[in-house]
Amino acid sequence: MTLSSYVRAALTPRTFLPILGSISTGVLLMTMQTTSAQAAGQYYNCANANGCTLVDSKYFTSSYTKTQYPVVLAHGLGGFTKLFGVLDYFNGIPSELMKGGSEVYTTKTSAVNNSEVRGEQLLQQVKTITAISGDPKVNLFGHSQGGIDIRYVAGVAPKYVASVTAVSSPEQGSKTADFVKNVLEPNNDTGEPSNVTTQLVSGVFNLIGGFTDVGSGISIKEIQAQNGWQALMALSTDGAAKFNAKFPAAMPTSYCGQPTSTSANGIKYYSFSGVGQVMSVLDPSDYLLAATSVPFLLEGNDGLVSACSSRLGYVIRDNYIMNHLDSADQVLGLTAWGESKPKSIYRTQVNRLKNANL
Repeated sequence: MTLSSYVRAALTPRTFLPILGSISTGVLLMTMQTTSAQAAGQYYNCANANGCTLVDSKYFTSSYTKTQYPVVLAHGLGGFTKLFGVLDYFNGIPSELMKGGSEVYTTKTSAVNNSEVRGEQLLQQVKTITAISGDPKVNLFGHSQGGIDIRYVAGVAPKYVASVTAVSSPEQGSKTADFVKNVLEPNNDTGEPSNVTTQLVSGVFNLIGGFTDVGSGISIKEIQAQNGWQALMALSTDGAAKFNAKFPAAMPTSYCGQPTSTSANGIKYYSFSGVGQVMSVLDPSDYLLAATSVPFLLEGNDGLVSACSSRLGYVIRDNYIMNHLDSADQVLGLTAWGESKPKSIYRTQVNRLKNANL
């Protein structure tokens, strides 16, 4: 058989079509792999004077948490982003959200200050995030005081915000903060610390704030403004009332009432929180939260925030079996056995935002 006749025999429809089908299948699989490789959830750390840096990215096969707008996480009092490159404030939560396609940004504001100072810092980072992502809005999540900070951003710059989710946030103040404020005796005329002991305690809080700044990767020259006394005032019942008078959106009209609206200025508002203090006998922080819960007497609370004070917008739940640190999956994921897991709660909420086209 000559070469030309061999080629003609090989290219008959019976032999050629199966080969063509195999080639087409291979090309299709390669295309699917390439598309999957391009579909990566991302996690950025914004504790940087020059913007946000990529921490991690993960390929995802599910789009369960792939929202239209990026997810932005704001820490609470004494907070950080990724402490000394090891411990996430939102423990494992950014990575969990990435698996479902989220683009996640963690922010860094003054660890110790009032929510208007912190909120303004957060706003500047939100502007940076919209520039990086190319998206005009973000979905804000705030834990503890961070849940007040994000309301500030939504109030002064609503065009940048698609949704607000407050997590275990003292929206109407904390009775623990009230107790500490009363013990420290502020000057009735100025509202500032009135004695050496009070000034010393405030100074210790300032040092803690500076430490978490440095631990988050901020240089000593760029440490953010810290003010322990202003933070305490902001988290008190009186301080919260003053803030709420300026930013009343989606708030209840009474202390233990339900919010009368779930949206304002085109922004959806949500909240969730827990009750209980000692959730794991292995977690030493639980015993501290048991002590800080004393001022609440018999009122349901998570150690620092009451269920009533945490309500904002659409209240997902205010009675998860978790304490104040559990709601950020701390310390190191030591939470109540057999109960809803924080990572799962965040995933479900982000999926809720996705389904709302946010």
